[in-house]
Amino acid sequence: MFDFLQTLLAFVVTLGLLIFVHEYGHFWVARRCGVRVLRFSIGFGQPLAKWTDRHGTEFVVAALPLGGFVKMLGEPGSDVSDHQKQFSFAHKSVFQRFAIVSAGPLVNLFFAVLLYWMLFVSGVSSLVPYVGDVKPGSQAEAAGFQTMDEIVAVDGEATESWDDVTMALIARIGESVQVRFSVRPDGSSVTVDRVLDLQNWMQGQEKTHPLKLLGMEPYFPAIPPVVGELVEGRAAQQQGMQPGDHVLSVNDVEIQTWDEWVELIRQNPGITMDVLVERAGKPVPLRITPERVTGEDGEAFGQIGAANSPEYSTLPDFMVRKLEYGPLAAVGKSVAYAWSRIELTVLSIAKMVTGKISLDNLSGPITIAKVAGDSASYGLESFLSFMAYLSISLGVLNLLPIPVLDGGHLMYYLVEMVKGSPVSEKAQALGNSLGLGLLVMFMGLAFYNDIMGL
Repeated sequence: MFDFLQTLLAFVVTLGLLIFVHEYGHFWVARRCGVRVLRFSIGFGQPLAKWTDRHGTEFVVAALPLGGFVKMLGEPGSDVSDHQKQFSFAHKSVFQRFAIVSAGPLVNLFFAVLLYWMLFVSGVSSLVPYVGDVKPGSQAEAAGFQTMDEIVAVDGEATESWDDVTMALIARIGESVQVRFSVRPDGSSVTVDRVLDLQNWMQGQEKTHPLKLLGMEPYFPAIPPVVGELVEGRAAQQQGMQPGDHVLSVNDVEIQTWDEWVELIRQNPGITMDVLVERAGKPVPLRITPERVTGEDGEAFGQIGAANSPEYSTLPDFMVRKLEYGPLAAVGKSVAYAWSRIELTVLSIAKMVTGKISLDNLSGPITIAKVAGDSASYGLESFLSFMAYLSISLGVLNLLPIPVLDGGHLMYYLVEMVKGSPVSEKAQALGNSLGLGLLVMFMGLAFYNDIMGL
């Protein structure tokens, strides 16, 4: 119940704030251009609260936080008297209309930069990209990757964290390219190159982590198999396991690390295991049957509802890099960071249109809610980072030249600037119908993908 409420709250806060930021961009520029704003609404449906300011603008907070709008005097389909034309959106210059419509998505992008700036000023902890286990026979092994290689660059672009490495790999989805990894082998100050030959990279496998496809994983020091927390009502707690238990063996096979213990649990869904633990210095035999859980890929795996002891979970200093900047230096860093995410978003959309990325990767509000809840559970840093990236996604998507979106209106205004007269109402109506149909189709597909992913 708590997880559901946390997810719901994170979803409402995230989407509500980003919608407010977007609509406020339209609202603020409209006011500066002398346009009378009739209504500023966050959400759809039944109003939960509303009030009117001294300018006559009605502000509304509605029940469904899935969108919002700014209603202005003189929008298409409305009549404007002669004495009101000076306050009408339709009677402003094409450049003013362009500024008003573009302000929403541009403020979303600016808001992302602001969030990244806050994170870089306060300091962002990141995992230094040291390579852990390399799977025998994998692409990573063939390229020469070894445990404790530190990845310092991908194709010449510096990688300060595993996030940087992952983003570089995701940016190459659907491509057939050679990727050059610059690494420092364990204990060496010399940089060497390891080259991976990627063919139709990740095509049809977009939901699998790129590191797993390459056959390597991040390095983590071995954690002893000592139980920390137990989830009430789950297999471990119900079948006699206690916090502080040190797992010695499973089915007479010695267990030395927490990862070994977890892997055995995952490999034995619904199968009873003879587990020997050390408790208060004495051996205690247990019989544990992992619960059967089905993953997103349809494969079953085991879970028992136990977490390792926190005292063994602290990472050594050399594995964590604190990225912290002064207020001025953080401006450039946050702009560059946001720009790289904008490029990735545009590139991903282009690859989805050309078929290099499957439409199965379209996500809707259910996925957004889940990720918002997960990021909130990881802490404020993770939550703000997710919000910034979602703000970029909303900004970029709204700039697409699809009628009914902001980008579609901007496309009409660009045509008007070139030809010197507005696009005909008939052409706009046809474009809006096609755009709405396209939008409904993609929204339906996103909802379908969300539901299939539950």
